[in-house]
Amino acid sequence: MGAAKLAFAAPADGFQDADRDGAARPQAARAVVIPFGLEASVSYGAGTAAGPAAILAASRQLELFDEELWREPYRDFGIATLVQPEIAAGVGPALDQLEAIVEAVVARGGFPLTLGGEHSLTPGAVRPFTRHHRDLVILQIDAHADLRDGYLGEHFSHASAMRRVLDLPGTSVVSFAIRAICAEEARFIEAEPDRVAIYFAHDQERWDWEGLRSRLAGRSIYVTFDVDGLDSAAMPATGTPMPGGISYARALDIFRLAADAGTIVGADVVELAPIDGFHAFDFTAAAVANKILNYALSGTRRR
Repeated sequence: MGAAKLAFAAPADGFQDADRDGAARPQAARAVVIPFGLEASVSYGAGTAAGPAAILAASRQLELFDEELWREPYRDFGIATLVQPEIAAGVGPALDQLEAIVEAVVARGGFPLTLGGEHSLTPGAVRPFTRHHRDLVILQIDAHADLRDGYLGEHFSHASAMRRVLDLPGTSVVSFAIRAICAEEARFIEAEPDRVAIYFAHDQERWDWEGLRSRLAGRSIYVTFDVDGLDSAAMPATGTPMPGGISYARALDIFRLAADAGTIVGADVVELAPIDGFHAFDFTAAAVANKILNYALSGTRRR
């Protein structure tokens, strides 16, 4: 599939503050934010189509200075934002459309960050990376394993996102905060120990961090963050909020370790379903997206 032509949004409509150096010169920005509000296979709560706009709006209230890194990381890489395209009807065509957009970003040496939308978009976003990176590992934070081989008659369902990723050559999945799987998924996990590693939420106090570091060492990493990976008390603004999830701080621990151990090459943040009047949840999703960019493109240490 050929690459798409990229249409950049005006700085005032982009990710983070409107007056950033990188946003004013999109061709020079390494980080390219892709709003893609796909909502076609949701099976419980709806509203993910509005997620990208809510995240972008909240991001413009973020501080540019990162107190952990003690600098303004965006100056190291620049951020540009695309205009959300008219999304193709049907999950399959939409994934093809997103694949072409991500391919165009990767081809120009950019770091694509897709804002969803439902989780079914991830296989389309990952496809270009399988052509550019061998032995790609997908680092998933999610309440659900998303390993069903289709759901409610949809092969590319949001409940099948990681299964469709594993259809791609040279891919493996490392998943965190999982706390909702079905028997079919349990059997698949047992059958694929070399390609699927699950860090269950109920074990989070006993996670093997050094083992994770070894698993990711030297590898290209694609991060997919489903906001329902966070505990539902912190993130109810999603289609299937699950109790027993991880904290924002624990999510940052995972991103930081991944950026140190390997190379994060792309990412998505999905499944935000904004709740009117509760902008804290939009802000949390924007903060997660911002930290992924900072760690991946500016590093994890103060300097």
